[in-house]
Parts: sequence; C-alpha cells; structure tokens
Amino acid sequence: MNRLFLWLAMLPAPLWRILGADTDQLKAILDMRLMIDNRRPLGFGRRQAQKKDVKHGTLINTFMFTMMGCFYAMPVYLINDRVISMALYFTILLLMITLTLITDFSNALFDNRDKYTLFPRPISDRTLVLAKLLHVFIYVLRMVIPMSLAAWGSLAYLDGWKSAILFPVPLILMVFMALFAVNGVYLIILRLVQPEKFKDIISYFQVISSVIFFAIVYLRPKEMFSFNVNGTFLATDYQWVHYVPTYWLATYWTILGYPLTLGGSVLLSILGIILPLICIYVLVRWLAPEFSRKIAGIDGAEVSAPVAKSNGKKVKASNLYLVLANIFNRNEAAKAGFILAWLQTSRSRTFRMRVYPSYAFIPIYFIYLLTQGGSSISEALAALPGSSKFILLLYMSSYVLISGMNYLIVSDQYKAAWVFYASPVHSPGSIMIGSFKALCVKLFLPFFVAISLFTLWIWGWGVLPDICLAFLNVLLLSICMARISFRQLPFSSMEQAKQTGGKVIKSLMTMLIPFTLGIGHYFSIHIWWLKLTFVFLSSALLWLLWQSYTDTTWDNIRKEDA
Repeated sequence: MNRLFLWLAMLPAPLWRILGADTDQLKAILDMRLMIDNRRPLGFGRRQAQKKDVKHGTLINTFMFTMMGCFYAMPVYLINDRVISMALYFTILLLMITLTLITDFSNALFDNRDKYTLFPRPISDRTLVLAKLLHVFIYVLRMVIPMSLAAWGSLAYLDGWKSAILFPVPLILMVFMALFAVNGVYLIILRLVQPEKFKDIISYFQVISSVIFFAIVYLRPKEMFSFNVNGTFLATDYQWVHYVPTYWLATYWTILGYPLTLGGSVLLSILGIILPLICIYVLVRWLAPEFSRKIAGIDGAEVSAPVAKSNGKKVKASNLYLVLANIFNRNEAAKAGFILAWLQTSRSRTFRMRVYPSYAFIPIYFIYLLTQGGSSISEALAALPGSSKFILLLYMSSYVLISGMNYLIVSDQYKAAWVFYASPVHSPGSIMIGSFKALCVKLFLPFFVAISLFTLWIWGWGVLPDICLAFLNVLLLSICMARISFRQLPFSSMEQAKQTGGKVIKSLMTMLIPFTLGIGHYFSIHIWWLKLTFVFLSSALLWLLWQSYTDTTWDNIRKEDA
C-alpha cells in the first residue's frame, strides 16, 4: 500500500521540480518515512506500543472512519440537487479533516528531530517542507479513503459510473486545500514569531481553532442546512456560497449535466483546481525559505519557562498549589502526586490542547441540545426556568474531569516514570489519588462552581440539593473510571490510540452504576426523601471506590502495565 501512495505522491514530479524541490531527494525522504512508519506504525496520528495492538487498532479505526463517513454522506443521498449536495458533503468533510490536522498532525510537520538527521545534509528547505507535507497528506488520505466510501458508493448507485469516476478528483483537491491551509498558517506563524515561542502560540491556536470549529458545526444557522421533504435544498438566497471553495469543487458535476441551482459558471471549477496549486506555490516558494533554521531553534522539550521570582522570592501565586497540596492530602506521597499533576498539567502543551477545549465544548453542546426543538437560542434560554434541564448541564460537566483523567496517565516523556519505581513508596495508590485530587481541584471544581452559580441564577436556591447530588455522582463516575480504566501512575504511559476491548467493556459496565443514580436523580427531583436516599448511596459508593483506588498496590500497577 505504501508503494501505491508513494507512486501517487510522486506522480506530479514535474510540478515539484518546478517549485524548486529535488525530486530524487523528495522520493528518498518519503520512502524512508513510510518505511519507518511500517516499523513503528501510527494510529490516527499517535504512536502505538505494540504491533499486535496496532493491527487491531487499525481495523477499528478503519471501521470507525467508515461509519463516520456514512453519517457525513447524508447530503449525498438526501438532497436531490447534486451540486448542492456535494458542496455540503465536501464542507462537512473539510471541517473534519481540518480539525484533525490542527489537533493531531502538527507534530509531523514540526518534528525537530530531523535536525539531527536531515538538516546537516545538502537538502533544500523547499524539499524538506514538501516532503513533510506529502507525508502528512498520505496519512490524511488513509483516513479519508474509508471515510469517503459511503459517498462514493452512493454516487455510483444514484448517478452511475461517471459520477463515481469523477468523485476522487475533487476529493483529493479538497484534502490538499485542508492540508495547505492549516500548515500554511503554521508556517506563517513560524515565520513571524521567535522559534522559542512557536509551540506556545501553536498550542493556543489549536485550542481556539478546535473551539471555533466545534461551534461552527453545532451553532450554525439552521437555515443553512435546511431542505424540504422532496430533498430540494433551500439555499437560493445564500449567494455567498459562490465564494466557498467546496462549492467550486462541487461544480465539477456540471460536466455530467447537473444544473447549478445557485448559478455560476465553469470558472468556478477552474478556481477549484487553481486554488490548491496557488497554496502549494505560496508554501514552497515563499514560506519554505529558512524553514530548517527556524525548526532547529524550536526546543523539543515540553516544559514551561522557569517560575518568575521577585527580590529572591517566588511569586505568591506559585505557592498556591503547595498550600492546596497540604490542605487536601494527609501523607507525603499523596502531596507529591498532587504537586506533580498540578505542575505537569500546566507545562504539558499536549495536555492543554486536549483538555482545555472541553470547557467550551460543554456550553456549546448544551445550547445545541436546547435549540433542537426548532426554537432560537433566546427562546430556549427564556424557557429554562420552567424545565429540569439543569440536570443535563450538571452531569455534562463530568466531561472535563474524564477528559483530564484520560490524558493524566500519558506523556511523551513517559520513560521518566522510572522515578516512581525507584522511590521508597509503599503504596502507589497514594500518588495516584493525589493526582486525581489535583485534577478535581484545578480543572473540575472551578468549572463546576461556575455551572452551579449559573444554575442557581436561573432555577433558584431550590436546586441546591440537586447540585450537591450531581457533584457526588460526577465524582463517583470519575473514580469508577479511574479505578477500572486509568489505574496507572501519572504521566507514566505511552499514548495509545485505543483502549483494549476488555477495558472498554469494563468502563461501559462501570458507568452503569452512576448512570443509574443519575436516572434516579432525574425522577427524584420533586421527591425529597428519594433524593436523600440517593445522596447516602452515592456517598457510600464514592467512599468505597475512593478507598479501593487509594489502596492500589505495586502488583496492581504491574498488571496494568502488562
């Protein structure tokens, strides 16, 4: 398969040569990267630990991408206007691919380990940039192909073989648009800022972009994607669609005789071809110079700047975590776990990029759920006091804590965890529970307090017992998952693309306990004695699981590692 992708990547070799790349070096670099990937494969942009797990994970990823593609292909088989349906399909797919590039593939472009192998060689910056972009393009294509199978099959069934043959052309051009747009922004930032500040700025850019894309998908005006029962798209008043590149790609279907409902001409199709070529030219000819020198200036370590000092004393805010560690922990091992998790969650760019967007995802998704009945945002908010939807909002806050737990146990520098095994700690559970407390205090508690204040403002003080019960159940859910799925020392594991099947099943079974309590909470809103019963049950289960997690032994850790 890699031979085929390498052949496809080198097919426009004359174009790469015109852009200033050495095609022989380009092919050699791509061949080497694909060979290394075969020996240490990637799963959705993440490293795998064992080859056996990789094969299993690849099959699961392919299946998941195919299922996602069935959902994304809905416009193809629901909307009769072929140009409009393909424009919507390419827009949805472009948003998803762009978000994936922003979150998962930036490290492939800015892997500064190349400064030890490729930079000392007589290789031009244009060749290096193009090799990195084509390498990422191959991995995106591996994701897009299974994701596009549903749309491809639908076109073949509905329109015939001509439409199916045409489909790969705009699909590949769309992938190039996403690839060069995202990495073009990265290279512009790299050109404008100092190399030592680059990773911080990219981290903020990734977080903000993730939130913006999530908001676009869920808070878009409903009229933009509305169509009647006959499958006719209601977008004749949206002439701005002419300026969307995905519409230019969809106009290729006019070659097969399909009409343009929104108007336009064959010039739009030509723009769909010219735009990716312009992007390639700008990236390789204008942004690539001095690429190697800029990348070499980026430090690979994921650490923050030293703590600022004033007159020989640390800033007062830096002592907060020490005070909190003493308040929430009784032994030194737990304090150490608390301090470690508190500091590392601030210093790790990967952790910030993965977890911090969840703060925005929750209110965005809550508003999306409120407006599903067809009402506007203002109407939905006005109707809140008469509903019981505060239960949904309170329990949705658990996503922040669970997301933080998921990335608390993984790290790019996981080999540094040898210090845990070398330390004279009798029970590793103390370190783990200290880390869990740090997540609760630093990430979850302020967010839950903010949601609780909003709930009290809308629904009044009568829901205070419900807030307390929801808080207990969220902690119960989190400690359940920590006990079953995340029973490992903090930042001690290589990031995995997927959990093993057994862990997934155990996690789902474990969630039944707090889920049952949550359902009981909903039906006991107006029954005070039943609500009080659930408070006692949740408290008892929380204490039992908390003690079990705290009593984790080294044998338990070794079983998890195995």
